[in-house]
Amino acid sequence: MEENIAIKQKTYIILGSFLVAAFIIGIAGALQAPTLSRYLAEDVKVNPYQVGLFYSINAIAGIVVSFLLAQYSDNKGIRRNIILFCCLMGIGNCITFAFSRQYLILVTVGIFFSALTSAAMPQIFASAREYTDQTGRNVVVFNGILRAQLSLAWVIGPPLSFALAVNYGFTVMYLSAAAMFFVALLIVFLFFPAIRRPAPVSKQHEQKEKIFSNRNVLLLFIASISMGTANMMYLIDMPLYIDSILPSSPSLPGHLMGIAAAIEIPAMLIASMLVPRFGNKNLICFAVICGIIFYIGIIYTQNERMLIALQLFNGLFIGIVASIGLIYFQDLLPGRPGVASTLFNNCMSCSVILAGMLQGAITANFGHHVIYEIALAMISVSFVFCLLIGKSPRIKVRS
Repeated sequence: MEENIAIKQKTYIILGSFLVAAFIIGIAGALQAPTLSRYLAEDVKVNPYQVGLFYSINAIAGIVVSFLLAQYSDNKGIRRNIILFCCLMGIGNCITFAFSRQYLILVTVGIFFSALTSAAMPQIFASAREYTDQTGRNVVVFNGILRAQLSLAWVIGPPLSFALAVNYGFTVMYLSAAAMFFVALLIVFLFFPAIRRPAPVSKQHEQKEKIFSNRNVLLLFIASISMGTANMMYLIDMPLYIDSILPSSPSLPGHLMGIAAAIEIPAMLIASMLVPRFGNKNLICFAVICGIIFYIGIIYTQNERMLIALQLFNGLFIGIVASIGLIYFQDLLPGRPGVASTLFNNCMSCSVILAGMLQGAITANFGHHVIYEIALAMISVSFVFCLLIGKSPRIKVRS
């Protein structure tokens, strides 16, 4: 009896450590990302072209490195050690940005550290998936709770980032992010399980060579990039668009983001609980319908109250896709949680690259309004791709 209680307590401690580590690493990322363009422009003193180039190189490097680490971890690596390595790289990245103002160093050494750091979160999700599978926990619900930690981090991180940068400077802000990575490293070292993966047999290895030969994975990948690009174009352009149509409401963009983020967290948790009843596909399709309603509303209204009300649909769209999208990839790639998590994460990275290029070109040539018409078209296309996804080879939820 006492042994069972001890095992349960240990399990809860490990599950709690996943949540705390995800939240702290999320805070570290949310401290750096919102002020990066201002840091490059004001402290490093580079032109807008160099700022855009930095973002593009950073995203591409993150995609390549995180995918290679995912392949390694799914084959023979111990995820706990990989996460520890990523946290160390995060500390190195923050120290580089804290004390260097040379663009060449930042775009080489800084991006090298950043790319290795970017694999930390997909590996935490993959490790959590393996552990919840191993211990018989509800995978989908725990994944939703884990994903909600990132949303919570992004509610807290950006205001804290601007407060530190404005009041104390970028050096203090980046050192604070380094401290977050150090705390996360300690949590991973002390509490994360070291799950050893069995050596893959030849047939499994042969199947693992061809990810996109799986039609369902390819459809979901394209749909996710389309949805992510539409959302990123909105996030990049919305503050500028609001300034042009409602110049008397300079704080409205911040309120809209905050309301959407507040809706995302319960949407993630509720969607995770509804997966056993409705399935991944139906919930994703519902989320995309919410996205379609949101972008139709953005196109046809310039009223402040209506824009606030539309955040209900935006929050449902982002929250459900962020929560269920990852678990959907993992179900379509059974036995490969690292690759599945990284594939989902790379969809977001690809979306950032595409959205940055599209938003700048479209706004310069056609104005802000066309951004949302194109975003609506991309969301509609993603809905078609989601409908075409067939039955998952394994949709199994542990209760």
